[in-house]
Amino acid sequence: MSSSTEKAPAPDGGRAARSDHLGHVIFITAAAAMGGFLFGYDSSVINGAVVAIRDRFDVGSEALAQVIAAALIGCALGAATAGRIADRIGRIRCMQIAAVLFTASAIGSALPFALWDLAAWRIVGGFGIGMASVIGPAYIAEVSPPAYRGRLASFQQAAIVIGIAVSQLVNWAILNLAGGDQRGDLAGLEAWQWMLGVMVVPAVLYGLLSFVIPESPRFLISAGRTEQARKVLAEVEGSHADLDARVAEIEHAMRSEHKSTFKDLLGGRFGLLPIVWVGIGLSVFQQLVGINVIFYYSSSLWQSVGIDPSSSFLYSFTTSIINIVGTVIAMIFVDRLGRKPLALIGSVGMALSLGTAAWAFSYTTGTGDDITMPDLQAAVALVAAHSFVLFFALSWGVVVWVLLGEMFPNRIRAAALGVAAAAQWVANWLITVTFPSLADWNLSGAYVIYTVFAVLSIPFILKWVPETKGKALEEMG
Repeated sequence: MSSSTEKAPAPDGGRAARSDHLGHVIFITAAAAMGGFLFGYDSSVINGAVVAIRDRFDVGSEALAQVIAAALIGCALGAATAGRIADRIGRIRCMQIAAVLFTASAIGSALPFALWDLAAWRIVGGFGIGMASVIGPAYIAEVSPPAYRGRLASFQQAAIVIGIAVSQLVNWAILNLAGGDQRGDLAGLEAWQWMLGVMVVPAVLYGLLSFVIPESPRFLISAGRTEQARKVLAEVEGSHADLDARVAEIEHAMRSEHKSTFKDLLGGRFGLLPIVWVGIGLSVFQQLVGINVIFYYSSSLWQSVGIDPSSSFLYSFTTSIINIVGTVIAMIFVDRLGRKPLALIGSVGMALSLGTAAWAFSYTTGTGDDITMPDLQAAVALVAAHSFVLFFALSWGVVVWVLLGEMFPNRIRAAALGVAAAAQWVANWLITVTFPSLADWNLSGAYVIYTVFAVLSIPFILKWVPETKGKALEEMG
């Protein structure tokens, strides 16, 4: 499955889309981007339940990490299969399946009878995340008028970071209703169970919205439903567009597409083409700097160094707001400054922030639940964590996905993107599953490791990452 690469419509069609249909297209795009919202929400909501899950099931760091990371197994499976499912039954049906999985995962995760049961439901939710991460951007690209495709495509990333922020805000509100106790009773359930269960609301909304938005014209044409495709094109591009020409363009693009496979990626001295290794490197570095430690573990992290639960949840929410601000900055400057300069700024900022956090955490004293930290170092650690999130969001959080979408030659783009995305899920899993043990061993040492990866990303960008600003996709050789 890939987004359409047809030429832009005639200028009159663009004006019609702007005046008569842009509001409708924005609604369609926002509805599809609800999958991104759930992606962000589900990825981050576990943050508020980590300490309570450890206490409820009396588990150590390694077992806890496996439960937190279980969703990533489902993510990889969902992302790997979503394209084929969508090509067979349609983008809308795929969204509806994801909505059902999200809903089931929310209910199951809120009512687990054992630790393995919770892990299983997280895998189910992860499968929905993986599907949404593939279907949302593809659908948006396929229904967007070419003149607005770039801006509308940014809805997906914006929805993800908003989902992260909302999950932290909801967790904080639930914690306060429960008197600051993650295991406090609320209507017969513990607070952490409500945190995981509330995702039912956006999941159901996502499913309902999928019934009121149209199927992708690209899928309709592939299924021989040309008249329906014409109606959808008229809705999103305007009745003044040359619909016959647009249908012909889509049909021609689909016939001429090369279905890339893993074999197309082979070559070079190290098994894969050099540009594929660069894509893998971008994906891996994006995760090995430890960004998901902030979104999966920040509440328990701050509690572990002596900050009370209510404040720790508030700090987790503020990092999510910083994440949104940084993402907006990246969306503004990625086409103005270029991909490489923005990535370099981010790498330097992340390295300094992580190094500062490592220094601050070196002042922790005590063991187990009785850990303290001097006020000065605690304040420095909080500022450094927020600074790290800001520099990541304004650079690697957005730039990596832009580069991965642009840097590969047309003949290998789909397969290379699949390999790079898989590498990202694996690196994400590795960081997620190792952090609790690393933190138990030496919290400062864990942040030294992340600092090293941030530093190493600088020569990687300078030497191997290409600048794609202003280049047509056909120029990527």
